[in-house]
Amino acid sequence: MKIEKQRKAIIVMDYINEIIHSEGKFKGKGYADFAAQHQTLEKVTDSVKLGREAGMDIIYVKVGFSDDYKEQPKNSPLFGKADQFQALKLGTWATQFHESLDVQNLDLVVVKHRVSPFYGTKLDSYLRNNGTQQIYLAGVATDLVVQAAARDAHDRDYDVFILSDCCAAANLHDHESSLITLKKIATVGDYKTLLGYSN
Repeated sequence: MKIEKQRKAIIVMDYINEIIHSEGKFKGKGYADFAAQHQTLEKVTDSVKLGREAGMDIIYVKVGFSDDYKEQPKNSPLFGKADQFQALKLGTWATQFHESLDVQNLDLVVVKHRVSPFYGTKLDSYLRNNGTQQIYLAGVATDLVVQAAARDAHDRDYDVFILSDCCAAANLHDHESSLITLKKIATVGDYKTLLGYSN
């Protein structure tokens, strides 16, 4: 049985070269290795394909900063040194989506400057204007953007679903412990089950 075709969106978050590519500046954090070991990018691509077939909206989210890093939160333990390392710069290879992702012209692309994709972006207004109630989250890292998005979406009264095998983290412990926490505010499962394509 396939999922309904209305009021649903898949949101793919922070699968950009800097974070998930083996040559990105964050390669030492473990995200690229995790994704390679678990075929995460392949699963993200397949989930988007299934979502398109079901008529779901596809939304891609990226984190990044301007050349002068004016949006950078300088006191952030996570982003505070981005300017020093010239990391996460918009308009460069670093913040392009990984080449394996199928980003199409009709897809919404959201640029954010904080962890949550809702903070200071048009995401919430876009979802509400389209009557979207159910959102399906995929992202890296599970313990950062996925957690932040799920909490924010939950408090905005969306029905939140976590595509667990379409998420990546620095290591398995961070990934699995985050999923345990996320079960308190969201429905967590593999993408084929949640998108209605399980055998």
